[in-house]
Amino acid sequence: MTTAPTVLGGADAQLVAHAERPARAWASELGQFLVVGGVTPALFALSWLLRRGLGLDAAEYAVGLTTFCAAFVINDPHFAVTYFLFYRDARARAFGRVFAPAQRARYLLAGLVAPLVLTVWAVASLQTRSAPALGLLIQLMFLLVGWHYVKQGFGVTVVLAGQRGVTFDRRGRRALLAHCFAGWAYAWCNPADPGTEVEEKGVVYRSIAHSAGLERLALAALLATLAYLAWVLAQKWRREGRLPLVTPLTALLCSIWAWSIYSSVDPLVRYVIPALHSVQYLYMVRLMKGREAREREGPPHFEMAATARLGLLAASALGLGWVLFHAAPAALDGALVSRRDALTDMGPTPYFAALYALVNIHHYLMDAVIWRRENPETKYLRG
Repeated sequence: MTTAPTVLGGADAQLVAHAERPARAWASELGQFLVVGGVTPALFALSWLLRRGLGLDAAEYAVGLTTFCAAFVINDPHFAVTYFLFYRDARARAFGRVFAPAQRARYLLAGLVAPLVLTVWAVASLQTRSAPALGLLIQLMFLLVGWHYVKQGFGVTVVLAGQRGVTFDRRGRRALLAHCFAGWAYAWCNPADPGTEVEEKGVVYRSIAHSAGLERLALAALLATLAYLAWVLAQKWRREGRLPLVTPLTALLCSIWAWSIYSSVDPLVRYVIPALHSVQYLYMVRLMKGREAREREGPPHFEMAATARLGLLAASALGLGWVLFHAAPAALDGALVSRRDALTDMGPTPYFAALYALVNIHHYLMDAVIWRRENPETKYLRG
């Protein structure tokens, strides 16, 4: 026995549509919350269950292998897509009127001067087989990665709050940035280090020493800026009656506390943190480029369909990521590193180490230009 389909009248259809909108909005809000950092607390619980059920060694192997494979489609493309965002219309941005003078100067510094300096540094280290020199480049990467994480957290917070109608005045932005930078400083200073011999990507070098006194000073700054930020937000709530309490602030606090300061507190979650940061980044890229693509597929441009444009960007990022982190370093190390050289402090993969550090640092610097308010393309994030 079959039942004939029910045909809804105009009024009934409108009622169904109104009922569906809150559900769609809730699902969209939940999805955004998860991709910008909200999934992080759940991962700590999942880590506990895995360690309890499988044991630390088996759980660590499974998570490590999973994140290694996932890096091909998450971490590597997140680096590579920056090059397509940054160097598009490079001539007009560097020498035309697309950017204002200050933004043009930043563009030239990050797009021309910085990669030239970093490349000379890396090549000189490789040619002289100097592990200490290459180690300094790697340590510069580790120093700046915290700055990059917290700055991204700040940007995501401001954008998502703005989409909810909540803006920050100069004092509010300074309070947010002060806590971001204090978190970056404490993440680097903690724990204190007398200068130890370490290895990264096969390169053996001595880390830069920083004292327990510096660690305590950074902790004091972190707590002071946290208190100041809480006070500023409380004043904003009293004055305006609204705050971006959930998704935007989750993105900020995860970027500072879970992904930077206490990134090593859990033996399994630490493997996932680069992917969490990359997903947050790729979401913002999707938000900006998706809106641009939809605008340009219609009048008066009538360019490539938005889906095709985004698919091409994703495929290009996947390909370039594979070249930068796999094909190119493997070819260089295979062709230029002898078996005898592999036994030195430079290790068997010095070209991989150099290229890895260079791309990371360059990515941080390019991002500091792309995501500024002075970039005209960030208008697509304000809707």
